[in-house]
Amino acid sequence: MEYRRLGNSGLEVSALGLGTNAFGKRADKDTSTRILHYALDSGINFIDTANIYAGSESERIIGQALDGRRDKVVLATKAGLVKGDGPNERGSSRYHLQQELDNSLRRLKTDYIDLYQIHTFDPYTPLEETLRTLDDMVSSGKVRYIGASNYAAWELMKAQGISENKGYTRYISTQVSYSLADRTPEQELVPFCLDQGVGIIPYFPLAGGILSGKYTSIDQAPPSSRAVTDPNFNRFLNERTIALGQNVSKLAAEHAYTPSAISIAWLMDRPAVSTVIVGATRVEQLEANLKSVDIHLDSEVTKQLDEISDPFRYSEPFAVYRLT
Repeated sequence: MEYRRLGNSGLEVSALGLGTNAFGKRADKDTSTRILHYALDSGINFIDTANIYAGSESERIIGQALDGRRDKVVLATKAGLVKGDGPNERGSSRYHLQQELDNSLRRLKTDYIDLYQIHTFDPYTPLEETLRTLDDMVSSGKVRYIGASNYAAWELMKAQGISENKGYTRYISTQVSYSLADRTPEQELVPFCLDQGVGIIPYFPLAGGILSGKYTSIDQAPPSSRAVTDPNFNRFLNERTIALGQNVSKLAAEHAYTPSAISIAWLMDRPAVSTVIVGATRVEQLEANLKSVDIHLDSEVTKQLDEISDPFRYSEPFAVYRLT
């Protein structure tokens, strides 16, 4: 396994990380535990979850599965998206974040979070309040590093400026939808991250499975695919994304790679990317995606992938999650 610094921090994370959105939802407890243990045994040390994944079941499963192995992982979780119906069950206020951090610690059966991330920008809470709260969490020892997710470049820059001015702990990373099917971060976010030393953690690296080549038409989805298990996913399926998936599959076959592995390998080589989080509902999926770590794309293959995905640099983001 290859390890990289997360942004300009001293924290080393595996080039491939494990996303656990499916734990407790599309993967039951036993399956999720096997996936997590396989990841650790394969050298993956970056485990990413959130307080809302599968109604908090993801955190509970991880907490139990990490028994005796907590010190071997860089454990990342998030808060800030809608947790419940109450007026203070969302956003990045001191009230909500402190409550959610304590709840996450209890579910994860740990007394510290390695990377605590704000799940999305909160336009209703002053950034100073959020950043001071995060700084206090780091000072308390409950949190070691902080990161952002679903922030626009200008929002991140504003946050870093406030932290610099106030002497607060700075964001070292940001999560964003980024893949061959969504290159919109390259317009502003990537240049910002390179300038400010912020590590990018792409989510949806396979565009929800579209880049695996499994989808051949809008109307026919493979059994057990995300389009079947999560009907909301169908909004991402259109002629452009399906054609991209087929083109990636064709190029991958020409070089004896799987389309998933070549898509992840391309993403790992992008500037500012520190670790790529991939989800899994079966151990076999993770085993296949781990092959991406050993792929070293030559300039010609990279150029071809750049060319077939170029239209997705200026299209709408594949996914973005915001408070409304």
